[in-house]
Amino acid sequence: MKKASSSFVCQECGYNSPQYLGKCPECGSWNTLKEFKIAGSKKQATGSHKDTSELKPRTLSEIKSTTNQRISTGFSEMDRVLGGGIVSGSLILLAGDPGVGKSTLLLQAVMKISETTKGSVLYISGEESEEQIKIRAERLSKKENKNLFLLATSQTDSVVEIIEKEKPSLVIIDSIQTMESEAVAGLSGSVGQIRYATSVFLKAAKSLSIPLIIVGHVTKEGMVAGPMMLSHMVDTVLFLEGEKVTQTRILRSLKNRFGPVDEVGVFLMDGEGLKEANNPEQLFLNLSSKKVSGSVLTVTMEGTRPFLVEIQALTVFSKLPIPRRVATGIDSRRLELLLAVLTKHCKIPLDGVDVFVNVAGGLKITDPGADLAICLALFSSYKNIALSKTVGVAEVGLLGELRNVPSAEKRIAEAKKLGFKDVVTAKDYSFLFQVIRSLQ
Repeated sequence: MKKASSSFVCQECGYNSPQYLGKCPECGSWNTLKEFKIAGSKKQATGSHKDTSELKPRTLSEIKSTTNQRISTGFSEMDRVLGGGIVSGSLILLAGDPGVGKSTLLLQAVMKISETTKGSVLYISGEESEEQIKIRAERLSKKENKNLFLLATSQTDSVVEIIEKEKPSLVIIDSIQTMESEAVAGLSGSVGQIRYATSVFLKAAKSLSIPLIIVGHVTKEGMVAGPMMLSHMVDTVLFLEGEKVTQTRILRSLKNRFGPVDEVGVFLMDGEGLKEANNPEQLFLNLSSKKVSGSVLTVTMEGTRPFLVEIQALTVFSKLPIPRRVATGIDSRRLELLLAVLTKHCKIPLDGVDVFVNVAGGLKITDPGADLAICLALFSSYKNIALSKTVGVAEVGLLGELRNVPSAEKRIAEAKKLGFKDVVTAKDYSFLFQVIRSLQ
C-alpha cells in the first residue's frame, strides 16, 4: 500500500504544489492554497502490463468515422449554440451568475426532451429537494411527464452507480460544486472534490455513451468557480448571461468540441420560464419616432447572426477635476481610445465633460464594428444633433481612419431590411472627421 501524500492546490486557478505557499505562483492570489490528501493505492503490475500490451495505435484510415448522434433540446436557440443538439456521450458545463436562469433553462429542456425521447431523463440536484423541483416544474409546464425522474443527492459515487444502473438518455447534475465523495478529502466545492466528481462523471459519460450536463457556479469576477482543469476536461462550456433587471438572457458557447463557438442563443425570462426570442434583432432597438440626440444604431455580429443595436451617449459639462467616463455594455478602455480620437482628429473638446455610453437592452458587445456608432453618438450628444435613424458600421483606428469589418454586406442588408437606409460604412468615408464634417 502506498503511503498517503498531501498536495496543496490553489482554489482560484488549480495550481498544484507539494508544499504550502502563501502566494500562488500561477495567479498571484494570496492564501488560496488548500491541502488535500491523496490516498495510496496498491500496485497491480500484472494487470497494467496486460492492458498495455492490448493497446495498439491505428492509422486514420483504420478508424471508422461515425456521425455524432444529437439530442434536440426543444429550444432551437440552444441547439444552435450546441451545434445542432446534445452529442451522445458528451460532458457539458453550463455556468452563469446566481439567479440568471441556469436551472430553469435545464429543467425546461429536460421536460421537452423527456416528452420526445424513448428513454428516461434523470435530473439530479444537490441544492434543492425533489419537492422544490416539482413545484418549479409545475409552474413551467402543466403536462404530466412520466419519463423525467428526479433525485436529490450530493453523493458523487452514488450518482455514478445510479447512472450505471438506470442508463438514462440524459443526466443533469445541479451542481458540480455540491457533489462530494468520501474517497477524497475536503468539503464539497473544494478543488479535490470537483476534480474527482468531474473525472468520474466524464468516465461514465464516455463509457456508457450518455450525455451529462453539469451546472457550475461562477466567482465574483464572472469566471467558472473551481480549478481551470474543469473547463479543460468537459467537451462543451456554455455560459448564460444577463442582467437581473432585464428579461434578456444570452447563451454563449465558450468551448465546443462538436460545434461552433461563435453562436449565441437569445431568450426572454418571464413568470413562465425562459422563452425563445422570435425576433431577437428587434430586442435591442427603440423604434420610437421621436428624434433625440445621443442615439445612433449599429449592427453587431454574434456568430453568424447580425443584431441591430442602439448605442446611447450622454455628454454633460463636468465640475470635477477629472471628468467621469462611464461605459455600460462596452469596454471602458475602448471608450477612452475613441474619446482620444475624437479630441485629436475631430477637434471635439471632450476633456471637460462627463461621458456616459450605454448599449440599450443590456447587451454586451466587443465587436469593433460598433466604434463608428459610439463616436457618432458622442458627437450627436455633444452637438445636440439628432442621429437616431443613422446606422454606423466601421472600426475606428488610432489615426482616425475607418476600417472595414467582417460580414459588412450582411450587416448592411440587416439594417435595410428593418427600414434603415442611412448606413455609414468605411466604403463611404475614409476618415472619421469626414463623417463628422458631413453631419454638421
